[in-house]
Amino acid sequence: MSRKSLFYFLLVGFLWGIPYLLMKVAVEEIPPSAIVAGRTLIGAAILIPVALYRKTFKGAVLGFKFVAFYALLEMIGPWILISTAQKKIDSGLAGLLISTVPIFAAIITSMRGDHTVWQFKRMFGIVVGFIGLIAVVGIESFSGNSHPASIAMMILAAMGYSYAIIMVTTNLPLVDGIAINGLAMAITSIFWAPLAIAQWPSQVTLKPALSLIALGVLCTALAFLVFFKLLVEIGPARGSLVTYLNTSVAVVLGVIVLNEPITIGLIIGLPLVLIGSYLASKKTQSDIVAKP
Repeated sequence: MSRKSLFYFLLVGFLWGIPYLLMKVAVEEIPPSAIVAGRTLIGAAILIPVALYRKTFKGAVLGFKFVAFYALLEMIGPWILISTAQKKIDSGLAGLLISTVPIFAAIITSMRGDHTVWQFKRMFGIVVGFIGLIAVVGIESFSGNSHPASIAMMILAAMGYSYAIIMVTTNLPLVDGIAINGLAMAITSIFWAPLAIAQWPSQVTLKPALSLIALGVLCTALAFLVFFKLLVEIGPARGSLVTYLNTSVAVVLGVIVLNEPITIGLIIGLPLVLIGSYLASKKTQSDIVAKP
């Protein structure tokens, strides 16, 4: 990995590790619908002009039905679930639960005919990851440190993420990711705008307002721009490893900035989920080369 690739990798890991911290701050005063509508409005306002400049936006528009379904599974549903859940759970736990995406993705691809998932190493990863997930959910819930319904929301969001990327890359493999995400963000913002306007609070203090702006500019727009540059540099296989850095950043920032506790559930579950996700998403070199 070159210095430039490493810089992109670390930057994406940071940008996708801080949303949980920012959402935790923003949701104190701003309703989840407004958080989702606001961050996607900002994201779309940045990404769509980029796609228009690159002359790739038309491809996303022509595949509108797939982009709309992707928006539902990737943003409309998951982002409202995550924002709502973070009223009740710590940001570090939220990041940890979302790191199960590669595990669910492996299961979904196996159901769609990818038999490489049944290799021992990947199956072992799925089992280890689920043991970690069960440990986190069980320990956090029964110890009274967390909220079971909010944990369920995070897991459902992770499932949505898992299927969304598989679906859109299968149906729109040649369409620019910036264009797809820009249009998806516009759709999401329009979807949640009426409720966001109706629920907008009479007063918002500076810290939550800045958190929402940072969510839109840094975590929603800039992160996608840098991530697709990273994919060009190192490819999707190694690019997906940024998931594990995201989670670590989310947990560390939660502890340092928000003084969130390091619970037994995190201590036991975090390494198991990360190891399981890594193994579940890992293909052998022969599989990668043989794939048409």
